[in-house]
Amino acid sequence: MFLRRASVLLVALGFTLFAFVMAGPRAGLLVMVGLGFGLVLEGLRFGFAGPWRMIVTDRDGRGLLAQLIAIALVAVVAFPLLAANAGELAPAHAPVGIGMILGAFVFGAMMQLVMGCGSGTLVNAGSGNLVGLIALAGFIGGSFAGSLHLGWWTALGSLPVYSLQGFFGANLGLIVTLAGLALVAGLTLARAAPGKRMPPRRLWIAAALIAALALANLVIAGQPWGIVYGLGLWGAKIAQAGGMDLGATAFWAAEGNATRLTESILTDVTSLTNIGLLIGAFAVMRWRADPGAQTQALTLASYGAVLAAGLILGYSARMAFGCNVGAFFSGISTGSLHGWVWLLAAFAGSSFGIRLRPVLLRPASVKGAYA
Repeated sequence: MFLRRASVLLVALGFTLFAFVMAGPRAGLLVMVGLGFGLVLEGLRFGFAGPWRMIVTDRDGRGLLAQLIAIALVAVVAFPLLAANAGELAPAHAPVGIGMILGAFVFGAMMQLVMGCGSGTLVNAGSGNLVGLIALAGFIGGSFAGSLHLGWWTALGSLPVYSLQGFFGANLGLIVTLAGLALVAGLTLARAAPGKRMPPRRLWIAAALIAALALANLVIAGQPWGIVYGLGLWGAKIAQAGGMDLGATAFWAAEGNATRLTESILTDVTSLTNIGLLIGAFAVMRWRADPGAQTQALTLASYGAVLAAGLILGYSARMAFGCNVGAFFSGISTGSLHGWVWLLAAFAGSSFGIRLRPVLLRPASVKGAYA
């Protein structure tokens, strides 16, 4: 037991030092931020897909309320921080369009099939869950494929990038954001059953820690916490290594993206936090007394469904300009109108996906549950 836990600490410390030496202090710090995300998400069971499912199926609003609390905490600091450092810090703003709305709906449905959103897929994979590993492989391929077709989806019809800061200014925009979060919280409380309304202490702590880590990510990386771009970049690098010429593709020929293709993933801020998150989730799994308690065996056909769902999950996340982290969490907390539209479309899709889940995923044997 002691040797196993010591080895986990050595792995986490070793990769952090590796990133520090190979890419500089900023890279090392971002790996540490990612480690923190993994430790909190897995260790304190703070998730996104699971709470969305629970409010629909069990009228349990505690997890969703914890998400809203974390977003509000980030917004209170991020709005004035972005206003004071407009040239150095970038918000998670994106355009609203037909393809984006469709992508968010499909993403919401698929995340209930793979039992995890972008961050949840990383957590499940890092914790050794076979379903999560298969879904992550699909997500990487899907996110890359989505980047190749993003221009087509955007061309279907898209508004300019709108933000609450642009409509109301930073101060009033923050008030409108907090009011919107309070409205969603009120609707959640109205839906939740007695005894399933107020988050337990564990989730209050998790919400505060996630908010602190998200703000650290914003300051260190210069941009909000994200997931999807890093996974798409991994897929692009694999495709490039396999001989695919990405220079002719609009997305990867763009200046910033083309530069990242030629550089180490240790220079990509999203990749660094993604890797840290994987290691953090792995560390929690290895630290527990029974690291195998989260496995679930499915039929072969169901594993195929998970892979397909992972592909669609990654593809739709690219269409929607983000997942629960980059679009919902970071988008709303930094004033994006896109984040609110994403929430509505993805939640509708999630409710649909909950109905599909028992039809497509049939357990062969079950040893535990995961979100």
